[in-house]
Amino acid sequence: MLNWHYFSMLGDSVITLPAAALITVWLLAGGAWRTGLWWSVLFGAGLGLVVMTKIAFVGWGLGISAWDFTGFSGHSMRASALFPVLFYLVLLRAQPAWRHAGIAFGLLLGILMAIARVADQSHSISEAVSGCILGGAIALGFIWVAQQLPKPRKNRWLLSLSFFCLLPTAYASPPAPTNAWIEVVALYLSGNSAPYVRNELGFAIQLPPHSRPTS
Repeated sequence: MLNWHYFSMLGDSVITLPAAALITVWLLAGGAWRTGLWWSVLFGAGLGLVVMTKIAFVGWGLGISAWDFTGFSGHSMRASALFPVLFYLVLLRAQPAWRHAGIAFGLLLGILMAIARVADQSHSISEAVSGCILGGAIALGFIWVAQQLPKPRKNRWLLSLSFFCLLPTAYASPPAPTNAWIEVVALYLSGNSAPYVRNELGFAIQLPPHSRPTS
């Protein structure tokens, strides 16, 4: 049986952010600087949307109550954006059927990440699904643009090898404290002394000052 909590680490910032940076460096080093710029802009925009929705909820309690939505799932977005692009680039010079299969497998990993985030109760269904859709749109949008630009000249297997070298170090590291960072920024921007959190009996409540959830 798949361990959803362990699988979720594939979408954690300690893996996906270095991997996204690795793709950018590989594209730039291969002379595909416009492709690298497009990837940086699209992936960065996705990260920005995730952060903004989370800050809006934590700082001001803004979300969609009917959907139980407090912000895009960052794990789902990053996985859905990263893995299709990674497989596309690694299989860039392979037969189209293999390349399409790699993209589809990357999207499947993004879907599984969304399932994992719901299964381990980290996100609601709407948050996980919307994060997956956002990431998939970023990946497919990038691939569509990249097909019309010059191809990188660097060895594609160097990219895959570098990515797999990240995994042991990342899995040995604790998860990135992104929620804590978002809380600090949200409280600073909103001027509130305590964050808004999800309430099982309603939607958003503001914790008393110096109070934090126990789990």
